[in-house]
Amino acid sequence: MRVRFLNMGDSALILELGDHIDHSLTSRVVALDQTLRSEQAKGHLPGFIEAVPTYRSLTVIFNPLILPRAILKTRLLVLLEEIDNARDQTVRCWLLPVCYSSEYGPDLETIAAAKGLTAEEVICLHSNHSYTVYMIGFLPGFPYMGNLDPALHMPRRSQPRIRVPVGSVAIAGAQTAIYPWESPGGWQLLGRCPLPLFNAHRSQPTLLAQGDRVQFESISSDHFRFLVDAVQDGSLDMTRFQTGEVTA
Repeated sequence: MRVRFLNMGDSALILELGDHIDHSLTSRVVALDQTLRSEQAKGHLPGFIEAVPTYRSLTVIFNPLILPRAILKTRLLVLLEEIDNARDQTVRCWLLPVCYSSEYGPDLETIAAAKGLTAEEVICLHSNHSYTVYMIGFLPGFPYMGNLDPALHMPRRSQPRIRVPVGSVAIAGAQTAIYPWESPGGWQLLGRCPLPLFNAHRSQPTLLAQGDRVQFESISSDHFRFLVDAVQDGSLDMTRFQTGEVTA
């Protein structure tokens, strides 16, 4: 699919970079979003207000009295070409703890039975895999991550839960996610992560960002409770779960 623009009212423009979900599209969206914010910080793009990234597109909000739509389109295409000609970007890698159990993952046994697997095999397939954060959405800090091992692809629940506990690690379709807040939800629950994915008091409120790479580590119930206590008393160093950076 060729790049295309879609108008969204008088002061927003959608730049679509593709019609599917994959690492390369996400990398381009992330790079363009970061470049626009950098240009704004340098004062090089008056009239630009903010950008909203998704799996495969970027919505650019602007002041049309300062930045005419035609000029913005031209500038976006130039920036995109510069990004495509530049070196690959680096992304952060995370190893996040998850307690997989019937207590924290009420759908674990159901998923195992539906796939002809044991619960241990489901845990192994889910944790021994690297995921890309394709988008943050639905709730503040909610990471949509893929691609899930095909052996674990499951539909959403036919009856969504009214309350999904904070930290619940879930799967639906070809994606996995972590609920950063208690909320309604229809994804299948495998376990729970004790780390806060959103904290308004941090300089960067969301723990994960679009483009990050995530792998999960299975932990015991005792270790889960230890980490929960450490979060509550403020003694947990969140940087210990960031394992480094890789080239996207």
